Amino acid sequence: MVLLALVLIVPISVKAQDSNLGNWLMYIGNKKINSKWNIHNEVQFRNYNAVGDLEQLLLRTGLGYSFNENKNNILLGYGYILSENYIDNIVEKESINEHRIYQQLTSKHKIGIVKVNHRYRFEQRFVENDFKMRFRYFLSINIPLSIKEMNNFYLSAYNEIFLNSESAIFDRNRLYGGIGFVVNKNLRFELGYMNQFFETSGRDQINI
Repeated sequence: MVLLALVLIVPISVKAQDSNLGNWLMYIGNKKINSKWNIHNEVQFRNYNAVGDLEQLLLRTGLGYSFNENKNNILLGYGYILSENYIDNIVEKESINEHRIYQQLTSKHKIGIVKVNHRYRFEQRFVENDFKMRFRYFLSINIPLSIKEMNNFYLSAYNEIFLNSESAIFDRNRLYGGIGFVVNKNLRFELGYMNQFFETSGRDQINI
């Protein structure tokens, strides 16, 4: 089964370094090898503005194993991240390469008609000549808008917190809410709002 998600974050300014808004294009896939094993694959292309001003390119893959009647999944993965950071809010950029190994556990259950998903992820990050570790916890809920079988609309919300292993423990937090439509078992679309905030700054985004 492959899940395709395309996320476009609409900007209100085309001057990247002066704006807190940009766009993210995301493909997230999950290919089943058999009833227990799966391969995760992911591509994210993030821009400071609508298109053409790269902020970050993220490539991620992993091998997962499902258990407890497929309600839980453990996964070992690798990620490559290229970041293009502006230097002191000027036109010049610097490129930063990161190689990342991660382990994660996902768990899903229902509370009535509400679908609940938890993800616990531990990352070992090799950022140029520096080594860092980070923990992430992701909690999401999915609420169908009708119990009718043919009604595919739903409400979606999640929060994800990032914690570093060293000083400045808080890294960032992402809070999202939106409405979605299931096309079929392999494809869905969502429209929503996400706020990502750091220790001293933040960013508001509209997601499609």
